[in-house]
Amino acid sequence: MSNLDRCELRITAALAMAAILILPCPPVHAALPSPILVELFTSEGCSDCPPADTLLRVLDSTQPIPGAQVIVLEEHVDYWDDQGWRDPFSSHVLTLRQSDYVDHLRVKNGPYTPQMVVDGSEAFVGSDRPQAGRALAREVNVPKISVKIGSLHFERGKALAQVEIGQVPAKAEVFVAVALDHAQSQVLRGENGGRQLEHVAVVERLASIGKLNKDEPLSKDVAIKVDHPEKDYRMVVFVQQGDGGKILGAAVARVK
Repeated sequence: MSNLDRCELRITAALAMAAILILPCPPVHAALPSPILVELFTSEGCSDCPPADTLLRVLDSTQPIPGAQVIVLEEHVDYWDDQGWRDPFSSHVLTLRQSDYVDHLRVKNGPYTPQMVVDGSEAFVGSDRPQAGRALAREVNVPKISVKIGSLHFERGKALAQVEIGQVPAKAEVFVAVALDHAQSQVLRGENGGRQLEHVAVVERLASIGKLNKDEPLSKDVAIKVDHPEKDYRMVVFVQQGDGGKILGAAVARVK
């Protein structure tokens, strides 16, 4: 083989390698983050609650678990309201929801604040950062069903949306929570008297929009009243197995 032939072979090989390098690659689609619902039962009348409120805000803003979408709800109970300060965000509906968790999860020392519940499967002191991290890490690989919120907007004092739920693996109930995106409160009396407290995803309304049998999907238009349509809100839709059971799927959307 002549030097010229060798040179042509080298050129041909180089061109072939260049062609391989510039061939378009198929797009790589990152896996969607797995939703994990974190509920914090809290009260402005409880002096132990502000650190838990702060932790919830940190989880919401930093999203510290790779592969997870942490969806938070701050749920203010009303059993502190006769202790010197009536929490403006308290709701007896949320007190009953916490009681359901106490029964379902067999919490030995009953309802208390602050109490954090992760994906309906584990309850612990709401300011316990290491425990929160461990609970979130356990849930990140749990399969979830599809939950979608579409066309979310305000109209005549209500938050309107289209909710789509995939087939459920067991009997389940679908809930919609409408929550203030952020809130502040100057506490004048009680254990937190004199403190300005900050909140995130403060539940204003929590409603059941349907019960599903195994393998049943759901498509539904929802309209939930809001008290302050001039403020920023978020809507959280979640599917819960049985009575106060595991969270099977969740989604969040914001509206202004």
